[in-house]
Amino acid sequence: MPPPLLLAVLYASAILLGACALMLPFSRHAQISWSDALFTATSAVTVTGLVVFDIGTSLSLFGQMVLAFLIQLGGLGLMTFAVLVLGALGLPIGLTGQIYLREDLNQNSMHRLMQLVRVILKAVLICEAIGAVALCFSFVPRLGLRDGVWQAIFHSVSAFNNAGFSTFSNGLIGYATDPIINLVIPALFIIGGIGYTVLRELGSGKGWKRFSLSTKIVLLGTAILIPWSVVMFAALEWTNPGTLGGHTVWAKLMISWFQGVTTRTAGFNTTDIAAMHDSTSLMFISLMLIGGGPASTAGGIKVTTFVVMLLATVAFFRRQTQLNAFGRSIGFEAVLKVMALTAISTVLVFVATFLILITHDGRFLDVAFEVSSAFGTVGLSRDYTSHLNEFGRAVIIAVMFLGRVGPLTLGFFLATHSVPRLRYPKGEIHLG
Repeated sequence: MPPPLLLAVLYASAILLGACALMLPFSRHAQISWSDALFTATSAVTVTGLVVFDIGTSLSLFGQMVLAFLIQLGGLGLMTFAVLVLGALGLPIGLTGQIYLREDLNQNSMHRLMQLVRVILKAVLICEAIGAVALCFSFVPRLGLRDGVWQAIFHSVSAFNNAGFSTFSNGLIGYATDPIINLVIPALFIIGGIGYTVLRELGSGKGWKRFSLSTKIVLLGTAILIPWSVVMFAALEWTNPGTLGGHTVWAKLMISWFQGVTTRTAGFNTTDIAAMHDSTSLMFISLMLIGGGPASTAGGIKVTTFVVMLLATVAFFRRQTQLNAFGRSIGFEAVLKVMALTAISTVLVFVATFLILITHDGRFLDVAFEVSSAFGTVGLSRDYTSHLNEFGRAVIIAVMFLGRVGPLTLGFFLATHSVPRLRYPKGEIHLG
């Protein structure tokens, strides 16, 4: 079975099993439908964070543990999880397993693939453990020892995997000015969303000059996008009474910091997303579509794709025949992949928005925001997820699924491979 097809089947199977687990009587306090369970399981495995019911009051402790396991499973990647299990049992994965693992981690080769798996395991265990301990200092004093510890563990897992799930009804709005929350949660989802390949190179002790081109692009793109989103959110929402308007200057800065860095990947909120200005919502849509780093827990087209697309545009206007960055050239095949990924992603978001608007007319911005959040596996919502009908839910489920397994997987099913037997003379085409 081709790797993209196998991975799609594995993720679909995990979603179905997760939905069945959430429907168990001891997994919930309130009655939920199969549609609710399937939507929530898909959101968890794809580490999105969109919800159609209050998971804090509707799910029991066991149900929340199931949800946390699905988030961890989706964040690690199913093949990575399988490799870790086989390694614990002392069983080899073989060449075929490494091929599937390479596809799941979005790597171009199998060089140092197992080393990357070890980096993933260390990053997950260390970061989530430190994050849970740090969050206890905020949650335990307010919620008590038992509930506080569990909330710290759950939010640490959700944050590192960029899932955006919270067991609180209004998200993290009640902790908007908590310094621990504003430091620990962003640190977790930034580390988880920057990419395991980048973490491996950062941990190797190499200097900037010895970093790979991909790592340099991710670090530079992240260093530009984070300040941009924070400053723009503060500027656009500073006087909005529904978001920042009623807070002190210090509180405005803290909320702007948290909401600015969470937009591309994580999906947590410390303010009312539905109350944002339309201009801010449109900016959020663009950031959610970009997403985080490759081989990470984040979604979107990825920072590297966005940067290469900008470089290719600049190269075109400069009449350059070769694409260069940081003293390295970017191959034509990589540029074609960027074009294909961008085109498929744009068409997917457009078609999904169009389909939902057929039955949800008059809510264009809410629907476009919801679809972009689902595709980028972000989880932010303008409080519209629960208003979707069954058809709208089905479309969002499909978008979340494709956003997690990768838009190029869709291209794989549509494409046919053939070797050209003839070469045709170059023709002239007028563009623009």
